[in-house]
Amino acid sequence: MSKSVPAFLQDESDDRETDTASESSYQLSRHKKSPSSLTNLSSSSGMTSLSSVSGSVMSVCSGDFGNLEVKGNIQFAIEYVESLKELHVFVAQCKDLAAADVKKQRSDPYVKAYLLPDKGKMGKKKTLVVKKTLNPVYNEILRYKIEKQILKTQKLNLSVWHRDSFKRNSFLGEVELDLETWDWDNKQNKQLRWYPLKRKTAPVALEAENRGDMKLALQYVPEPVPGKELPTTGEVHIWVKECLDLPLLRGSHLNSFVKCTILPDTSRKSRQKTRAVGKTTNPIFNHTMVYDGFRPEDLMEACVELTVWDHYKLTNQFLGGLRIGFGTGKSYGTEVDWMDSTSEEVALWEKMVNSPNTWIEATLPLRMLLIAKISK
Repeated sequence: MSKSVPAFLQDESDDRETDTASESSYQLSRHKKSPSSLTNLSSSSGMTSLSSVSGSVMSVCSGDFGNLEVKGNIQFAIEYVESLKELHVFVAQCKDLAAADVKKQRSDPYVKAYLLPDKGKMGKKKTLVVKKTLNPVYNEILRYKIEKQILKTQKLNLSVWHRDSFKRNSFLGEVELDLETWDWDNKQNKQLRWYPLKRKTAPVALEAENRGDMKLALQYVPEPVPGKELPTTGEVHIWVKECLDLPLLRGSHLNSFVKCTILPDTSRKSRQKTRAVGKTTNPIFNHTMVYDGFRPEDLMEACVELTVWDHYKLTNQFLGGLRIGFGTGKSYGTEVDWMDSTSEEVALWEKMVNSPNTWIEATLPLRMLLIAKISK
């Protein structure tokens, strides 16, 4: 048995080595909680207070999504320059953006562009940051060197972000244009136009029915305490065996890994990851993650969040996820968006809770999630 490095020691944008280990390979990572553990999650002294968790939910498509309202508009125009074989995106301005600094009613916004679905291939283009305004003016041209026939298979994604003084980004809204149906001969389409900013949506390539499945097993192991009849805490073991029929976002390329967080603890220290497995839509992980410090009452309030990602260069693309718990909509008396387990996910959690010291296996369909924002 080999032990993997606990995920909280790995950087979010680390370069992962492709690992094609066989099914007999098995990995174990253990998360030992400090005194501020799951036993404290019901109070504000824990790793993450529930007040921050309940209101901090983000889309998982890409980037660091803050808890900001999406509002306002962006003005831009696009043109394909035949002589240069370039797509020119003229970003003029935005207006009425959400305020990242609520007290002073201002943000430090910039605009980022991608060509989808393979955003890693053409790269990211972005404007300069305009500080202390909700109505930034850019007047910048973002250029993509691309053949027109290839361009007609793409989607243009323009997103607006606030960048704070620590270089952290918060999502302010986006616009997406389908370039396959775009009328390139219409002169009106070359004129500046206002577009309303929208909330982040799932990539078209990932419809609900084709996200694949995850084969896994859960086990609750109570920890006996000398002198006491009943255990006061225990461990939850999560055995990620394999994924099946994962979607391909980059042609025939895939380099997938699984990330685990125990909600409502959204701190980076609670997060664990498997290794990345490349060149297959049916990756075998055989990786067990262990979390301790669970009281019996914590099992009623906590939720295991497993997400599957495709790692490419310095970016991770969301493929699908699970949220395994009782699905009550509440945690420690607070209404939360993430306690939304499906009936199959609830059934697995119930069997684990009712059958301690026993592995409970299941194969569950991956789905789209809104993910609780990771705290520092």
